[in-house]
Amino acid sequence: MIPNVLSIAGVDPSGGAGLLADLKAFSALGAYGTGVVAALTAQNTRGVTGVQAVPVEFIAQQIDTLFADVRIDAVKIGMLGTAEIVATVAAALRRHHVSRLVVDPVMVSKSGHHLLSPDAVEALRTEIIPLAEIITPNLPEAEVLLTRAPIRTLADMRTAARALHALGPRIVVLKGGHLDGAESIDVIDNGIMQTELHSPRITTKNTHGTGCTLSAAIAALLPQHTDPLNAIRAAKAYLTSAIAASDQLAVGSGHGPVHHFHNLWKK
Repeated sequence: MIPNVLSIAGVDPSGGAGLLADLKAFSALGAYGTGVVAALTAQNTRGVTGVQAVPVEFIAQQIDTLFADVRIDAVKIGMLGTAEIVATVAAALRRHHVSRLVVDPVMVSKSGHHLLSPDAVEALRTEIIPLAEIITPNLPEAEVLLTRAPIRTLADMRTAARALHALGPRIVVLKGGHLDGAESIDVIDNGIMQTELHSPRITTKNTHGTGCTLSAAIAALLPQHTDPLNAIRAAKAYLTSAIAASDQLAVGSGHGPVHHFHNLWKK
């Protein structure tokens, strides 16, 4: 059965990140994508020039209307923006008994624009993350969630991943892309054991939306694998290939998108 997967996120008009990127990843990986718009942005590959929140009543209406009709096999959470939106989405997740939940704690854009207010960070930490099957923070996001010093080494990552697990998710995927080195190493922590996933670090400026794409890929693949770790491994391999193929695209003059359909489009 083809899984139906939902993204609740913001919209990036350039298509490299957010809801539009999530739908591309879902489609590329054999899932039927659905979406709830939680925020609007004025954005391109060079930066974010504006953010407009969607009224919380309408966000709840979108979610409730969708669940009233469509079987949803997994949910991915992206940019939510405000504490009120976080609380609204958390209530809806509980109302619809969502268990297969992937949370990408989007806080800062690739260009450095803050996308989550401080009170929203606390709401995300206490209301959304404990509901998650998997969270996928990068290192700056992990530092904010844990209110801790910079994470500079793989040993720091292992310690941080275990601390993140204590916030309530079943599995932590701590992304190490911000560290230096020839490899990009992610630390997976399920509270019992830790696993490292290694991939070559690819030299390209086209990394816009990598976090959105990884979390969306995990959400698409979770219903297709009995072991969540296998879904995470497959998602990381997909993202690595999408980054490697990104130079086939010519989108904007800043941080371009990854190539979501690298395995499907003719070169």
